[in-house]
Amino acid sequence: MTNARIVLLGTGTGLPDPDRAYTHLAWDGPGGPLLVDGGGESYRRLLAAGIDPQTLRGVILTHSHCDHINGLPALLFSLRLGGRTESLPVYGLAPTLELARGYVLAAGLEEWADITEWRPIAAGDRLRLPDGLEVATALTAHSRPCIALRFTAPSLPTVCYSADTEPCPAVTELATGAHLLIHEATVAEPFAGHTTPRQAGAAAAAAGVRQLVLVHFSPRWTMPVAQALAEVAASGFTGAAQIGHDLQSLPL
Repeated sequence: MTNARIVLLGTGTGLPDPDRAYTHLAWDGPGGPLLVDGGGESYRRLLAAGIDPQTLRGVILTHSHCDHINGLPALLFSLRLGGRTESLPVYGLAPTLELARGYVLAAGLEEWADITEWRPIAAGDRLRLPDGLEVATALTAHSRPCIALRFTAPSLPTVCYSADTEPCPAVTELATGAHLLIHEATVAEPFAGHTTPRQAGAAAAAAGVRQLVLVHFSPRWTMPVAQALAEVAASGFTGAAQIGHDLQSLPL
């Protein structure tokens, strides 16, 4: 498929900035489009990225913190208002789906959400999706059960997304050999459940990836952009590194 890409729909932390929404993204390639997490106004963000939300072929929820799932009820509401009747698979760890379903029910959307197919997966599973897309998963080191994702599709570079995590061997192993690593960089100093820019750079170097894009980042709450890039360079990572920004398209 030509013009395959990852779109960073949001790149901020749980405490958003004026120009950074909650971190979530879209796989816009074979087997897609797929939404990864549903923070805030995912429907409008997809439109702004040039993706018709009505064509979504699935949603993957990495974990149950509210900045990653609180937009799911509104997404389902808008899909139904837009006339969708086709089922929408929603993948995630069982406790993640349980809480996400509770959000939907709390919004009074029982009938509106009847298009949803809740599909529990376990860390380590490999989702084999249409058009040759495979999504491998690994358990991250976070304060709630959370999965990192690795996207592999025919004739395309491999992409890995860390989701929320402190540095951990499982994520590094999942990312090993990938072309692009999208990694969280929430904190300035080591902190349980999250990663610093320097630690993200070290993970990218250990995994041997070519390109690193930092998300779940705030120039206000983490550190200035120039400092973050200097921290990545100090980690020993020698590939291309950048700070992701909202609605950025990463071509594959």
